[in-house]
Amino acid sequence: MAKYVCLSFDDGPNNVPGDNTMNDMLDILEKYQVPASFFLIGNKITEENKKVIRRAFEMGCDIQNHTWTHPFMSKLTKEEMMEEYKKCDDAVTEITGVRPTFFRPPFIDVNDLLHETIPTPFICGHGVEDWVPEVGADERYRRMKEAAKDGIIYLLHVMEGNKATLEACERLIPELKAEGYTFVNLPDLFKLEGVNPKQPKAMWSFTK
Repeated sequence: MAKYVCLSFDDGPNNVPGDNTMNDMLDILEKYQVPASFFLIGNKITEENKKVIRRAFEMGCDIQNHTWTHPFMSKLTKEEMMEEYKKCDDAVTEITGVRPTFFRPPFIDVNDLLHETIPTPFICGHGVEDWVPEVGADERYRRMKEAAKDGIIYLLHVMEGNKATLEACERLIPELKAEGYTFVNLPDLFKLEGVNPKQPKAMWSFTK
């Protein structure tokens, strides 16, 4: 029986000179021939890093919306929420030609107004505290391996300098593939699992 998992990565693209964390993650994904999903912060996009975004898209990764400036959305007005959403949406669409179909709220900070305002399904994901420097690559790998199950969405980060997540994924991907898991992007995950993501006030970490 098929088992599907999705790697999703927040906080790209990298806009610090010399930092190639997102591109290095793409090298790993390409090595093992697996797609993933990337939730981008719109105001980090530059002319230089657009090529990394295009590379991800051409590899079969989906590019999704993680707001324009990464604020606490519940503190914003309806108009401010929509501006954060739309500016990022437009920036991604300009690069890929495809409008994002999922939204990840920064800090997973939501309220009823946000659900009423943002028109696309919300994705949370199973996190392993990979934004915490003290949680090393081995521990990130261990937590991901223990949580593996059909339908899981991993919530990870490709922010600048996050090398430990690169190491954890380099180790995890071939092991899960050997155990019969298939890595897919978010749109394919919901299609293959036969789940409609457009549910009222849904916040998806698993499709099952």
